[in-house]
Amino acid sequence: MRIHKDFFHYVIPSMLAFALSGIYAIADGFFVGNALGDNALAAINVAYPLTAFLQAVGTGIGMGGAIRYAISKGNQNDHLGQQYFGMSLLLLMFSGILLTGLFLWGAPSILHLFGASGKIQLLGEEYLLYISYGALFQVLGTGLVPFIRNMGGSVIAMVAMVTGFLTNIVLDYWFVWVLPWGMMGAAIATVIGQAMTFLVCVAFFAAKKQKPSFAFQAKRGFFIKHILGVALSPFGLTFSPNITLILVNKSAALFGGTMAVTCYASISYVSSVVILLLQGISDGSQPLVSLAYGEGNIPRAKAIRNFAYQFSVLISAICVAVLFAVRGHAAELFGASPQVTQEVAKILPIFLCGYLFISISRVTTAFFYAISENLQAYLLIYGEPLLLLLLLLILPQTIGILGTWLAIPISQIALSLLGLFMVWKDRQMAQVTPVMESHNN
Repeated sequence: MRIHKDFFHYVIPSMLAFALSGIYAIADGFFVGNALGDNALAAINVAYPLTAFLQAVGTGIGMGGAIRYAISKGNQNDHLGQQYFGMSLLLLMFSGILLTGLFLWGAPSILHLFGASGKIQLLGEEYLLYISYGALFQVLGTGLVPFIRNMGGSVIAMVAMVTGFLTNIVLDYWFVWVLPWGMMGAAIATVIGQAMTFLVCVAFFAAKKQKPSFAFQAKRGFFIKHILGVALSPFGLTFSPNITLILVNKSAALFGGTMAVTCYASISYVSSVVILLLQGISDGSQPLVSLAYGEGNIPRAKAIRNFAYQFSVLISAICVAVLFAVRGHAAELFGASPQVTQEVAKILPIFLCGYLFISISRVTTAFFYAISENLQAYLLIYGEPLLLLLLLLILPQTIGILGTWLAIPISQIALSLLGLFMVWKDRQMAQVTPVMESHNN
């Protein structure tokens, strides 16, 4: 019972925060699509992976540092945890500044590579220009939330994300519909929303007197190695839906044209909410798993994982049932034309087939990186887009645009089964004792 109580204490706020984050992700598409039409909706969809990349970098570094922080706390090494906090903060700031320059320089070429052209290309460039100016806030806003969660502030972590979400919604309405600033307004609203999330995080650290330590004593490489070693997993887990988005947009443009790209825009917005909701479950359980692992309590870590499986599958099944029932109206929310709405109703059930399997693979992956089993996490995270790419090179060539749509659930099912096989094979887990981290501080 204690496990269940702790589980819901962490997971419910995380689920709510990530669910709203999913709505956050589609807010720009909703306002721009209804204001400017199908081309603007498609432009946001093509450009969004670059915005998501900023947030994935922040999540990866933040989660990597927060997991090492939690394991250090479990090992009763508080100072080491504060050092991980300090190095993570430096890495987040460096990444935000670096990505600002890279986006300003390379975004137009990347959009073209993703399949954008003509009006969609121009609208996407306008959106990304203003997103680039606020890249630092995007990285910091997403990167500090995992630390709050691992410091026991799961509710405040939710508040931080909800604050950003509400700010973005209000400003999207004002900047896109009232002023109207169009694509520029949507981008500015997103940046300010992330800045508000960052400010809530700073307020939490100040109130709780959680100070990072920058006294690395010539061991910077030690901290960078351990943070980035874990960070590749949550980064990939966060960004993998957008790798899917990039690959499928390109395939849809080649085999179905602008119509297919616009249809997938609506589907991807709906999918992002479900996937982020499931990520809320897996990431919400992570602090408990990492702490138990740090204490050497492997049975408790596995019990939390198993309960996360059950709960995640239940939530996924509910989402599938609801979306199937409303499939005929899903695209209307984004101002899509009747033709697009009708086509989305036909193909959405194909995507729903993969949701139950995503619920399993997300928990499996989060469990592996929560206990620093990075190789297994890497295989699951980066194996899915590689398999998807292979399927996209084969299926659309033989059965057309239907092959593009089928490639997604097939890759999700395959990686979920691989994850379960890896869990089943890992029979020696109960005998594993976590390595106690120590060095001269």
